[in-house]
Amino acid sequence: MTIAREQNPVDVLFVGAGPASLAGAIHLARLVKAHNAKNPAAKLDDPMIAVLEKSAEVGYHGFSGAVMDPKSLRKLFPDFDAAGVPVESPVTEDEVWFMTASRKLKLPITPPPLQNHGNFVVSLQKLVAWLAQKAEEEGVTVAPGYPAAELLYDDQDRVTGVRTTDQGLDHHGQPKGNFQPGMDFLARCVVLGEGTRGTLTKALIQKKQLDAGKNPQVWACGVKELWKVKPEKFKKGRVIHTMGFPLKADEFGGGFIYHLDHNLVYVGQVGGLDTHDPTFDPHLQLQRLKTHPAIAELLDGAELVRYGAKTIPEGGYWSIPRLYDDGVVLVGDSGSLLNPMRLKGIHTAIESGIQAAETIFEGLLAQAGQDPAPMPASLLAGYEQRILNGEVGKELYAARNFHQSFEDGLYPAMFFHIPLQMVTGGRGLHDRYAAVPGYRRMRKLKDKFPDGRKPQSDFKPDGKLTFSKLDDVYRSGTKHEENQPPHLRIADWNICNTRCKEEYGNPCQHFCPAAVYEMVDLKGNGQTELKLNPSNCVHCKTCDIADPYQLITWVAPEGGGGPVYVGM
Repeated sequence: MTIAREQNPVDVLFVGAGPASLAGAIHLARLVKAHNAKNPAAKLDDPMIAVLEKSAEVGYHGFSGAVMDPKSLRKLFPDFDAAGVPVESPVTEDEVWFMTASRKLKLPITPPPLQNHGNFVVSLQKLVAWLAQKAEEEGVTVAPGYPAAELLYDDQDRVTGVRTTDQGLDHHGQPKGNFQPGMDFLARCVVLGEGTRGTLTKALIQKKQLDAGKNPQVWACGVKELWKVKPEKFKKGRVIHTMGFPLKADEFGGGFIYHLDHNLVYVGQVGGLDTHDPTFDPHLQLQRLKTHPAIAELLDGAELVRYGAKTIPEGGYWSIPRLYDDGVVLVGDSGSLLNPMRLKGIHTAIESGIQAAETIFEGLLAQAGQDPAPMPASLLAGYEQRILNGEVGKELYAARNFHQSFEDGLYPAMFFHIPLQMVTGGRGLHDRYAAVPGYRRMRKLKDKFPDGRKPQSDFKPDGKLTFSKLDDVYRSGTKHEENQPPHLRIADWNICNTRCKEEYGNPCQHFCPAAVYEMVDLKGNGQTELKLNPSNCVHCKTCDIADPYQLITWVAPEGGGGPVYVGM
């Protein structure tokens, strides 16, 4: 059936209202205004700049640690106070704890990558909501509730725009009475700032082989709760990072405790999705982290406010895909521009948006007076050079082998690889450490456990300090229209219910931090089968990344669906 779709031509289209896209849109609008003021005889027609966002309100899907290095944002807003940048607190204390199940050792010196003097504890949700307002003040169109479904191409295979998701389809994909077809947004340049494992970015990288010759991406899953603690236990601006418990020595990751403002504290746990263990459960690790006496004491008498989860691109410099093609560039986490050693990506995302804007502005000047056409890759290649040769590239190059150093576990990394890299400018034993996709490191049950079965956990949440996945999902504010096509697409259900079940024990039921995947006796014959609960999804993309058979594809649900990360 041919569907008539509304077409909306714009000049530059940013996909995803995160810090990278919004910073880019703001800077691009300002560049055009400054040019037109200085060159009245060669003015650019006011370009239409638009930002599409899948959440119902900008910021609802904004989720991060988050301690922000302000250096990139200061390029847009040099005077933070006058501009009203919504930071929770400057960092006032830095600590790193090495933990066992019952004790902690505070490191006498905070490692340089984790020193946060001059940085700020922020709520990413508040920050991007504020940036969206500033973008609109610059004349940018910001459109929440418009999830992107696919990229559009012309007959020369150049990106020409984006199609948004169809609205009003039932569970079987048939139109309901409120059906509205997705719209086509056509643009000279599409900027993909979808965050981690974006649907459009994933498809573009595969189609155009933008990762050819690069290290495969590796990921972690970050799970976080927001607590309101007693005033006497609160220290505004205090930042703590943890290592050790609850993770095993061969598991990558660590915990964090960030004190914001108004007695609010983030408590989170990051776990590598390149684990060998098919039963690894990021949510469970966070709950176990909170049972440590030092953290349980902090949370005694506290109130759990919010919960969420997000995947983190940990591959670093060698995993950066080609950041451009005809008509499109990648920014922020979509371009793997997070610094895994510093655990920071907001400042690199903002900087990438700024550099994308500089390059696109040059493209607008080059195409002035011409019929609209996708900006050629030859022009957009300048963006990648700006990134790799500029501040972001230099910072990531110095941490280029960080994650790979944990291939043999925590202790070889701590006592050999990382110190060696710090004195060799990030090189270590050799300039480029190899990497493998995380899902390929997952071992089958019979290889991981002696009896070939997953061990039964005796952990029981108490509902006060520790919580079930469903309890936490409730606190994420997640809502989806129930009668719509599942936005988690499984390519082969038979493999899920046979090979994956037998070989790996269906790891999706463990690694999903939102209880989307459940093993249920659907037929009453004593044989469990995989059941999907898409309405629980917090849009972290863990399943798309960690599935050992790579059968799961996450796509955007109807507009506005998903978590509501207020204050996160």
